[in-house]
Amino acid sequence: MADPASYRPKQGEIPTSPGVYRFRDEDGRVIYVGKAKNLRARLANYFQPLHSLHRRTQQMVTTAASVEWTVVATEVESLALEYQWIKEYDPRFNVKYRDDKSYPYLAVTMWEKFPRAQVTRGAKKPGTRYFGPYAQAWAIRETLDLLLKPFPVRTCSASVFRRAEMQGRPCLLGYIDKCSAPCIGRISADDHRALADDLCDFLAGRASGLIRRITTKMKDAAAELDFETAARLRDNLEAINSAMESNALVLSDGTDADIYEMVRDELEASVQVFYVRGGRVRGQRGWIVEILEPRTDAELVASFIEQAYGEYASDGEGIEKRDAVPPEVLVPELPADQRNLEAWLSALRGARVKIKVPQRGEKAHLAQTVKKNADHALHLHRMRRSGDLTTRSQALSDLQAALGMSQAPLRIECYDVSHTQGNQQMASMVVFEDGLPRKNEYRTYAIRGEDGNGARDDTEAIREVMRRRLARVHEKPEPGEAPSRRFAYPPQLIIVDGGAPQVRAAWEVFEELGVTDIALCGLAKRLEEVWLPDDDYPLILERSSPGLYLMQQLRDEAHRFAIKAHRKRRSQAMTVSALDSVPGVGPARAKALLKEFGSVKKLRAASVEQIAAVPGMGAKSAAAVLASLASQAGTGPGTAADSSDLGGDTSGTSAPGAVTVPESDAKNSSM
Repeated sequence: MADPASYRPKQGEIPTSPGVYRFRDEDGRVIYVGKAKNLRARLANYFQPLHSLHRRTQQMVTTAASVEWTVVATEVESLALEYQWIKEYDPRFNVKYRDDKSYPYLAVTMWEKFPRAQVTRGAKKPGTRYFGPYAQAWAIRETLDLLLKPFPVRTCSASVFRRAEMQGRPCLLGYIDKCSAPCIGRISADDHRALADDLCDFLAGRASGLIRRITTKMKDAAAELDFETAARLRDNLEAINSAMESNALVLSDGTDADIYEMVRDELEASVQVFYVRGGRVRGQRGWIVEILEPRTDAELVASFIEQAYGEYASDGEGIEKRDAVPPEVLVPELPADQRNLEAWLSALRGARVKIKVPQRGEKAHLAQTVKKNADHALHLHRMRRSGDLTTRSQALSDLQAALGMSQAPLRIECYDVSHTQGNQQMASMVVFEDGLPRKNEYRTYAIRGEDGNGARDDTEAIREVMRRRLARVHEKPEPGEAPSRRFAYPPQLIIVDGGAPQVRAAWEVFEELGVTDIALCGLAKRLEEVWLPDDDYPLILERSSPGLYLMQQLRDEAHRFAIKAHRKRRSQAMTVSALDSVPGVGPARAKALLKEFGSVKKLRAASVEQIAAVPGMGAKSAAAVLASLASQAGTGPGTAADSSDLGGDTSGTSAPGAVTVPESDAKNSSM
C-alpha cells in the first residue's frame, strides 16, 4: 500500500487550468481518470489526511503510485478527453457502465453504393446510420419487414448481392416486391439511395413530410387514371401507418427527447433511457452502473450522459449525430456540470440541446414509466446473481469464510424494524434457504414494548424480536404433541438491519438465552459494512462479493416486508369504527352493515328487524349491535364514540401481539 505523500506533486507544479488527470499504480496501469475545471484545487482533495477521505477514495489513492495530468483549453474539451481515456484504459476505480443486455439497432449502411438495411449489434461504424436501440430483436425485424413494402431497400449480405448480380436473377425478396432488386439493375443507384434516405427519415421521426409526398403522388396517379400506381402507393401508406401505430404516441407535441431515470444504492445503480422521436418511443436502453467511489445523484447523471453520448464524440465523421443527440435530454436531477454538458451536446448535434428535469404533464408521467423499468432492471440484476446455483453456492461459501462459521449458512434469517415516529411499530423476519427466499416462512412481529405501548427505540425493538424468536429455537414439544412446523429448523445465521448498536442489542439476548450455535451479524446501509458482535471495527467485504450481494438482498427484502406490515397496521389503526367494539361483529359483518346503512348514525336509527335482514346477521346479533351503539351514544357528543361516524380511531392500534404472514396463505401466528 503506497503512501500518497510519496508521489504527491508540489502545489506550484499543478496548473489551475481545466484538464484531465490520471492516477497510475506501481505497474503503470491507469486506475482512475477524472476531469477538473481547476486541476490544482481538484487534485488537492485527493491528498488530504487519509482518515478524512471516503473509504473507496482511500483505497484508490493508496493503490496509486503516481498522478499525471493534461491541460485543455476549455471544460467542454475535458469532457471528450475524459471519455476517450476511460474507454481506452478502462480504469478500475471509475464508474463502470455495463449494458444490462445486448441491444440491437436498425442500421442503414449509407456508405455503400447500394445502402443495406440490417439488424446489428456492437460498435458503431462510420458511414452507417443507426436507429434504436430496440428492446427485442424480433420487434425490430418485424418493423423492418413491415417497412420493406413502402421502402424496398436492399437487406441481403454482400455475398448474396454479388451472386444475384452474377446470375442476373434476384433473390426471393425481389420477387415478392420487398426489395427493389438493384442487383439486376431494376432500380438505379440514385433511386435506391433515395429510398434509403426516405427510410432513414421515417425512422428518425420525420414521417409527416414523407406521408404528404406519397399522398400527393397517389392522388396525381389517380387523376391520370394510373390506378395500378395509385393502389401501390395506397398500400405503401397503409404500411407506413401500421408501422407508426405500433409505437404509441406518448408526447402529443411530437417532441424529440431522450428520457433518463435512475434507481441506485450505495454500490450500484440502474439507468434506463427511452428514445422518443416524433412523440413516439423508438427505442430503449439500460445500464447497470458499478459505483466505485462516492458519487451524488448529480454526479452520476453527468457521468451517464458522458457515457451515452461520448461514443458519438469519438466516432468522427460519418455518424449521423443529429438523430442520435436530441434537442432535449430529460434527467432525474440536473447534472453537476450542466452548462458544459449542454455546450458539448450542442456541438455534437450542431444545434442547441437542453438538459431538463420533467416536472409535470406527459413528460413527467413517461419519466415515471422509465423509472419503473430502471427499478425492475436492478431487481432483475440482483435476482439473476442470486438465482444462479453456482453464484448462490459461492455466496454461502463467502459468508462462511468471512464470518468464521463452521459450515455454510443454509438457512439465514434477517430482521428489520419499521415505524412512524415510534408509532405502529412492526418488525419483519425474512428467511432465505439455500440462497433463495422462502416466503411461506416470513413473519411479522407487532412490537409490544415493556409497558405495552411499543419500544423506546430500534435497539429495544430488536431485543424484543430476538427474545420472542430465540425462545422458540430450542422449543421441545410436549409429550404426545406434534412438533411445531412454524419454523423448519433453527437458522445458521441471523442478520439484523443496522450497525453496532443493533448487533449489540441482539447479542445481549443471545447471551441471555444461552444461544451459541447461531451466528449473528449486522449490515449497515450507508457503506454496506458488516458488524460482528465482538468486533470494534466493521468487516468490509469485497464489493463484487456474491456474499455481499446475498446479504443486501436479504436486507432489502426485510426492509420491504417491514414497511408493508407497518403500513397495513397503520391503515388498520386509522380506520377503526364504533362497530369494532360490538361483540360478535367482525370485519365482514361490520362491512356488510355499513354497506347496507351507509353510516353508524343511520344504523342506530334502524330497527332490529332491519338489521337482522342484513346477510350474515340474526336477531340476536342485531339486538347486540343496537344495545352497544346505544351505550356508546350515551357517552355524549364529541367523544370518540361519536367520531366513529366519520371513521375516527376509537380504540388505538390493533392488538400488539398480532403476527401476520402476508406473503403466504399460512395462518397468522403469535410468536
